Amino acid sequence: MAYLGLLASVLTLICVAQSSESATLSLRLVHRFSDEARVSAPGGAGWRWPSRGSMAYYRTLLRSDLHRQKRRLGVRYQHQALFPDEGSDTFSLGNDFGWLHYTWIDIGTPNVSFLVALDSGSDLLWVPCDCIQCAPLSGYHSSLDKDLGMYNPAESSTSRHLPCSHELCQLGSSCKADKQPCPYNISYYTENTYSSGLLVEDKMYLTSSDGHGSIQASVIIGCGRRQGGGYLEGMAPDGLLGLGLGEISVPSFLSKVGLVKNSFSICFKEDNSGHIYFGDEGVPLQKSTPFVPLDGKYVYYIIEVDRCCVGHKCLEQSGLQALFDTGSSFTFVPQDIYKRVSLEFDKQVNASRADFDGYPFEYCYKSSPVAMPDIPNLTLTFAVNKSFLVVDPIFNAYGEQGQLAGFCLALQPTTDILATIGQNFMTGYHIAFDRENLKLGWSRSDCGDLGSSTKVPLTPEKQPNRPENPLPTNEQQSSPGRAVSPAEAGRAPTGHNSSAVSQKEPFLHVCLLLLLMTQFTVFSVG
Repeated sequence: MAYLGLLASVLTLICVAQSSESATLSLRLVHRFSDEARVSAPGGAGWRWPSRGSMAYYRTLLRSDLHRQKRRLGVRYQHQALFPDEGSDTFSLGNDFGWLHYTWIDIGTPNVSFLVALDSGSDLLWVPCDCIQCAPLSGYHSSLDKDLGMYNPAESSTSRHLPCSHELCQLGSSCKADKQPCPYNISYYTENTYSSGLLVEDKMYLTSSDGHGSIQASVIIGCGRRQGGGYLEGMAPDGLLGLGLGEISVPSFLSKVGLVKNSFSICFKEDNSGHIYFGDEGVPLQKSTPFVPLDGKYVYYIIEVDRCCVGHKCLEQSGLQALFDTGSSFTFVPQDIYKRVSLEFDKQVNASRADFDGYPFEYCYKSSPVAMPDIPNLTLTFAVNKSFLVVDPIFNAYGEQGQLAGFCLALQPTTDILATIGQNFMTGYHIAFDRENLKLGWSRSDCGDLGSSTKVPLTPEKQPNRPENPLPTNEQQSSPGRAVSPAEAGRAPTGHNSSAVSQKEPFLHVCLLLLLMTQFTVFSVG
């Protein structure tokens, strides 16, 4: 960083000396953590900056330097993709486990297995541990091939409590001493649903997709001593794997140490199975749309929705933002959009309305296996004109004998201004959460193993009871760029000797270009 500042100063002196009386170029350097940079940054003055001279300040500079060295040296990530040592498979067990998707993971030494829910809407990996108030770990589902686990840090030779002084301890200010174990307390969107306990660092066991065997990665785990709300009623009884953008999430740890790229992918099949891969950025011809910040910060996987289409009827909607959340079983939209989409669906579907006990959906219809009515397509158009055809927008309803009795539009209203695209709308797609380039990618897939999965067409084959998708599909997508504040440079005064200035123009252009590059580098890396 000091060398960059010296380089900018030398370039300024050279440019001034060479331009003599004709022109003067100057450049004012702005440090990444200065007050001026703070105001210009996303989030403005409210952005969380480390205090100059603090440990966090020097840690941030060191991380930036190491990241820059990796880019300059072309350091490759160690693996193409990783998945839990128990396998990449994900699955849903229906109502017994809150309709969420789960996967088995192993943590600790000796390793203990946990069936964790997959949640891209939160960051922390937590498991039941030294329980004061936890869900029961038995009596759930006969199809489980092993018992649910309980974590005890004292029994793991590789565990250590995270101290309150650690940079990832958000509740450190409430501790009485820096070496005290760091507490955590996370409240979730579902009413009164939370997890609290202590943070622990331990090993998580993973397998490489390129055949390099088992890998042990250090991650931070929430020793969940007390759970509440939905976590006591069958939802994620054995823990939750947060996949969010926060530094404490498992994808962040795997990328930070160079194991895989800063991304992950998930694929959900219609039979409630699927796969998860860390480091996977998707396929070359997938569609993609950029993530957008919330209040100036990238904290969730939020995308822009330009319009919703039911059949051939498109409902224009500007400014709608939607969270892609694997931890939400179903899809929610603001009340006004819900009403417009539901009424249009009701107008186009040729079936009688019905009411099925126990089903949470409003727009339900009668049907039978031999008389299924035409189901209109439901398509979302995201920013940069990328269409997302929902593979199956309905939820089947069954009678007491297990026979098909009808179906419901699998959409629900919310009072929130932010929509939530849940697992049911992601089904049938290979979804890539590209955190490095801040974009979401998707492609139709049968969710086979990585590298051997058969990719199906972006537009599903025409079904007898479904009309064609009216929207065009764009298979090519360029990576969206991140906005960068333009560099400021002093403007050269007009000289009296125009011929002298014109003779020096090529040199001045080179100087200006070098100065701008130096300014951008200093501002970017601190």
